[in-house]
Amino acid sequence: MRIDVVSMPTARGPASQALLAGLAEPPGRMPPVPMPTDDPLDGDDQHLALYLLYELHYRGLPGVDDRWEWDPSQLAVRGALEARFEAALRERLGPDDDAAVAADETDIALRAILEADDAPSVSSYLERDGGYGEVLEFLIHRSAYQLKEADPHSFGLPRLWGPPKAAMVTIQADEYGGGRAERIHAQLFADAMDALGLDARYGAYVEHIPGVTLATVNLMSMLGLHRRLRGALVGHLAAFEMGSSLPNARYARALRRLGFEGRATAFFDEHVTADAVHENLAAVDLAGGLARQQPGLGADILWGARALVDVEARWARALVAAWSGGRSSLRAGLAAPVPA
Repeated sequence: MRIDVVSMPTARGPASQALLAGLAEPPGRMPPVPMPTDDPLDGDDQHLALYLLYELHYRGLPGVDDRWEWDPSQLAVRGALEARFEAALRERLGPDDDAAVAADETDIALRAILEADDAPSVSSYLERDGGYGEVLEFLIHRSAYQLKEADPHSFGLPRLWGPPKAAMVTIQADEYGGGRAERIHAQLFADAMDALGLDARYGAYVEHIPGVTLATVNLMSMLGLHRRLRGALVGHLAAFEMGSSLPNARYARALRRLGFEGRATAFFDEHVTADAVHENLAAVDLAGGLARQQPGLGADILWGARALVDVEARWARALVAAWSGGRSSLRAGLAAPVPA
């Protein structure tokens, strides 16, 4: 898999414009960055700015000095953007009423959160009605996360110990291919992109990806980079694993209906099997184990799952509404690629 970040995206508002200008300079003092004026939950300016700052903790940004990663003035900007996003999420999700859930019922509570999701299903739409162009758009949206799959959750490993840590390590080891580079899930996703004629380079499509999609990735990064949110990170990962197997089976069937096989479907086939295995491990041993070990984190675990469902539901509604209306779900048009 080619891992170079392709290029910096263009600004989407005053915050990202000021931030891009600041990051082009040597580290030391970030110039004033105005807060975005768009929706803190899915706004393009808000989430491009936050996404770029989080990328400093992953593979970096082209032309940006790596020393910006821990520059205090940059962290102050990131903190303000995070606070805006987190406050909006907490307001939207309402009061925390999960504290009374018993630790041994964490897996049941997580399942109830997933079952209460009434958002349209992107996987069902693609399985039934999706055309080649819509499948390509789906892959582009998901590339923002899948090309670094598991990395945001791995930030949680040093924050756990004992049985919950062992459970997370087991899950993450599978995500990283069990020691086989060609089986790393991010590599399998890149292979699928290649097979469908897309550019699998890391960051190749950030310019096309809207804020509603970047928010799904920013949530993971925010939870992973803050120790105080470790419970929410575990809840996010558990819900992610618990709800993944069936959609991935649908994505695989959508690709096969369009005539694709092999490298195009391997990523999705792998997740049908792996996530079915991970489901109980994530719900009982990871999330339930952390709730038993640190009861004070029980409500945070369930909040992380509710936050996942909320941002993913907003993303799903945006995609299905665009496709149902005959519109692209991307910010910029996409030239039709040629499958490999």
